[in-house]
Amino acid sequence: MAYGKHRENHGMTGTRIHNIWRGMKIRCYDENRPDYQHYGGRGIRMCKEWRTSFTNFYTWAKQNGYKDNLTIDRINVDESYSPENCRWATLQVQENNRTNNKIIAFNGQSHTQAEWSRITGIDQKTINARIVRYGWSIERALTTPKRRRIGGHYV
Repeated sequence: MAYGKHRENHGMTGTRIHNIWRGMKIRCYDENRPDYQHYGGRGIRMCKEWRTSFTNFYTWAKQNGYKDNLTIDRINVDESYSPENCRWATLQVQENNRTNNKIIAFNGQSHTQAEWSRITGIDQKTINARIVRYGWSIERALTTPKRRRIGGHYV
């Protein structure tokens, strides 16, 4: 697996931030990895500046809010890893920026199912079952308190 033409001597191999950088490269370029289909297989790449130099990525990371409790997040999930499209985010923010999120509009607000779950206190799986499996309206699904268990879900 050839990622660059030279090796840097930065002394950070094995650190959390280096593992994040390495993980991006693997997701984008290693066709043998199970998650390749969701990244490189969809055309997601790393900008040349980062792909060829961990030091460049490290400098950007430190100047743009890197902390040990944050993860690298692509702002537009359909675009590649680059300084213009990446940020450091909490897991909660990142989970709301996934390609498979279902956005629900209700009462003039649009949120993911996970966000509506936090707002309403109704389990996300319950909201999904009410809408998809039982055909409830959005209003009914988000405003009806949990009542009883049907098929493994409270409805």
